[in-house]
Amino acid sequence: MNSAGEQLLSDVVAVLSQSFPNLEVERTKSILSIAIAKYHIQKVEEDEPHPDSDEKLKMFLSSKRLEGLSPLTLDGYQMELRIFFRKVIKRTDAVTAADIRAYLGQYNHLKMSTVGRKLSVLKSFFGWLAAEELIQRDPSARLKTPKQEKRLPKALTVAELEMLRESCKTVRQRAFIEVMYATGCRLSEVYGMDRSGINHQSMSCRVIGKGNKEREVYFSFKAMYHLDRYLSSRSDDCEALMVTERRPFRRLSRRGIQREIDVIAKAAGLAGKVSPHVLRHTFATLTLNNGAELVAVQELMGHSDPQTTLRYARITEERKREQHKRFLVQ
Repeated sequence: MNSAGEQLLSDVVAVLSQSFPNLEVERTKSILSIAIAKYHIQKVEEDEPHPDSDEKLKMFLSSKRLEGLSPLTLDGYQMELRIFFRKVIKRTDAVTAADIRAYLGQYNHLKMSTVGRKLSVLKSFFGWLAAEELIQRDPSARLKTPKQEKRLPKALTVAELEMLRESCKTVRQRAFIEVMYATGCRLSEVYGMDRSGINHQSMSCRVIGKGNKEREVYFSFKAMYHLDRYLSSRSDDCEALMVTERRPFRRLSRRGIQREIDVIAKAAGLAGKVSPHVLRHTFATLTLNNGAELVAVQELMGHSDPQTTLRYARITEERKREQHKRFLVQ
């Protein structure tokens, strides 16, 4: 019997002796040791996740990978769940709703949207375990997702977009801005773009979005012009559309793209107001304001739910007045 088994035996006998004062300690130990000897016992350290949670996490991620979830989403799931099980050191079937509430309560300094995302991951995990009958009940089932702050998506004005364009110092920077704005792509989608995927005739490119779904996105004449200038200036043979500035040339990371946008925004006096996601918001808002159909914008952005696209349908006061005059039946 290993040391963890010996420790378990001593702990069990100690608990029994409190309830049964006349317990024969040594005899009880001898009897229990025969049963325990059949098992390999491992002690869970206080600062380590329970082995059961680690095993179930691997099964969950494997299942979600087969469902087609992106590596980025899977990494997010893994990180959130590992943090949870470092705090709640239990078998998955022993986790209670109270454990989850206490865990989320530690994050009362964060935005409700962030806490909601953490709960969403836990609901997905425990819901899957219950559906697969790996646990008898889902401890997260009765927990309600916190109300989200009702904030309009951030978007640049036409003037701010022009400020951003004018602040580009290199053909590379200008190409980045134009591609991200014209296509309305997510950061992960732009990151995955290849030179060979650009159709110069139709001024389009196919990207892989959320849920591993493929769709076609389009470049404007302005975006195509600046993209061609950027590609002509390159002497490398890297297949990626966006590459590092220094050798060895390789695909620019998501963080690298974000940093490049930050540099341009700072030069434009828009520090902290611009990100790849803000450029995506800007594409949606300005396109809808200019009269595009909601269904078309939904397809262009790769939204599965039209309600997601509807969040961007915030028109300016000027356009509201113009629409009122144009369509009101006198």
